[in-house]
Amino acid sequence: MISTGKIKSVDFYRKIPRDLTEASLSGAGLSIIAALAMMFLFGMELNSYLAFSTSTSVIVDKSSDGDFLRIGFNISFPALSCEFASVDVSDVLGTNRLNITKTIRKFSIGPDLKPTGSEFHSGPAFHDIKHGDGDEYAGDGSVSLTARTFEKFTHQHPILVVNFYAPWCYWSNRLKPSWEKAAKIIRERYDPEIDGRILLAKVDCTEEGDLCKRNHIQGYPSIRIFRKGSDVRDDHGHHDHESYYGDRDTDSLVKTMETLVAPIPVEAQKLALEGKSDNGTDNAKRPAPLTGGCRIEGYVRVKKVPGNLVISAHSGAHSFDASQMNMSHVISHFSFGRMITPKVMNDVKRLVPYLGGSHDRLNGRSFINHRDLGANVTIEHYLQIVKSEVITGRNHKLIEEYEYTAHSSLVQSLQIPVAKFHFELSPMQVLITENQKSFSHFITNVCAIIGGVFTVAGIVDSILHNTFRMMRKVELGKNF
Repeated sequence: MISTGKIKSVDFYRKIPRDLTEASLSGAGLSIIAALAMMFLFGMELNSYLAFSTSTSVIVDKSSDGDFLRIGFNISFPALSCEFASVDVSDVLGTNRLNITKTIRKFSIGPDLKPTGSEFHSGPAFHDIKHGDGDEYAGDGSVSLTARTFEKFTHQHPILVVNFYAPWCYWSNRLKPSWEKAAKIIRERYDPEIDGRILLAKVDCTEEGDLCKRNHIQGYPSIRIFRKGSDVRDDHGHHDHESYYGDRDTDSLVKTMETLVAPIPVEAQKLALEGKSDNGTDNAKRPAPLTGGCRIEGYVRVKKVPGNLVISAHSGAHSFDASQMNMSHVISHFSFGRMITPKVMNDVKRLVPYLGGSHDRLNGRSFINHRDLGANVTIEHYLQIVKSEVITGRNHKLIEEYEYTAHSSLVQSLQIPVAKFHFELSPMQVLITENQKSFSHFITNVCAIIGGVFTVAGIVDSILHNTFRMMRKVELGKNF
């Protein structure tokens, strides 16, 4: 059996009897300094252990969101009507998607960029519109209106249907025979002097430019239906009006006019009722834009290859005067990838301060054509995109975001002006990984701090104690 004495022989920490130790003032001072040093170094080590440190590397893109990239945006166009605003996407692989509507919302806006009503809903595809190519009529069945006579006729007739056209426009010329023939038929059936419930008219926008601007006409021909009803009394003479998007042959035009007139009694033409048409006509007409601006918001999904997002005026049955198009816009939001909430972004910035500064670089910027460059000005944006991903120590993906650089310019074009966003995604991604710190390493450092400070302080105390003792002996020797 091992005796207690043998066990005591392996004691590393042999005790010195207390009566053989001596306390000193210098030792007390060093003890206080050593304790403060231990506390300070322990705090520094604890802060280093708790801090989020990262390492950055560049690798080939290994996105978890597949082959498609989400582009989210909210852009206001003060001079582009929602009636013709179109969002198109194309890329180098041949993808060409026109007039995307499924994930896009449009709102008519005023000069202050604020919505003037509910969401604007796009109508049927214009290329399906039927034209009366076989109609031949050379007369003038409709009444020509000017800025002077326009208000008079809108107040005089319960329903005024106006064709805003341009003589140089292919579609206007194609509509003209059917329109004039339909106007003649309606005039014969509903004599303006006797009946007066409806009148078909026309406005030449090359001659009456201001009148067309007041009615927010941007494409030709544009057929507007003006109603004189309760709004005449309640809104200081302003008129409700709608846009007609139906077929343009004579029979279809006449049928539509008949439907508009049907609910209005002859004897009540001065206090016309609000017209209600059947389902067939409802599909052909919708409320016309109240203002000439449009806010376009939503998102599109594109392939991860160089491509273009283009916003422009587009129609398969209208013409546009390029010299009058102004694609100035204000970008409220433009980003790539999934939407990131402000809370998540703030949390990420606390951990990685340099991240998140360029994921919405275009937000809040305005690109205005003041006509200094003349007409036909296209506004182009060249965007280069890089993906960044933050991975925590437990292989948890904290955030996945796309940052981009933006270079913009205003250039003159021979085509209809557009707002173009050319995007190009880098094949590489930035991977930010948390540097893991083990708890055992933290404990080892704490022990090293305590032991090291204690040892160094003990050595210093021993040196000071011996020095003071020798100095006292020298002084005593001098006295004897």
